[in-house]
Amino acid sequence: MAVILVLGGARSGKSGYAQRQAEQAAAASGRPPLLLATAQPFDDEMRDRIHRHQIERGDGWRTREVPLDLAAALRELAAGDIAVVDCLTLWLSNQMLAENDLAAAMDDLARALADCSADVWVVSNEVGWSLVPDNPLGRRFRDEAGRLNQKIAAVSDHACLIVAGMKLELQPC
Repeated sequence: MAVILVLGGARSGKSGYAQRQAEQAAAASGRPPLLLATAQPFDDEMRDRIHRHQIERGDGWRTREVPLDLAAALRELAAGDIAVVDCLTLWLSNQMLAENDLAAAMDDLARALADCSADVWVVSNEVGWSLVPDNPLGRRFRDEAGRLNQKIAAVSDHACLIVAGMKLELQPC
């Protein structure tokens, strides 16, 4: 079992990288990969974005929508399963909109990943390099995303940063 954190900015290629890695692992194992999708189609733009991702993945993928209870879905994975979580920052947005206890939700997710017996690629946005948001909610989201990425990196076996479709391996400080 391995947990691989895949970080990157918008349109950096992080989802495609995670999917290719999972497809290779799935081909070697003979098991179809599973996408644990956190997006919720609240508007037409998001519906289009989700549809584009489905087309890019193609056939052969199983999908489970888990906008809030990602930790429970991870606990249900079996040894030998291959999964991609796409993505943590959407999951975080969902948690914030639901007004859930973020610290508890993040701790639960980190424990679920640490205990997971499957190979899981976890995709997340690196939002800390962008402009400082002009409102309190945006600044809170940026800060919580940074905390979440650090927490998940701490329980990951590997982490990489995707920039312009290129991968950088990350090492602990």
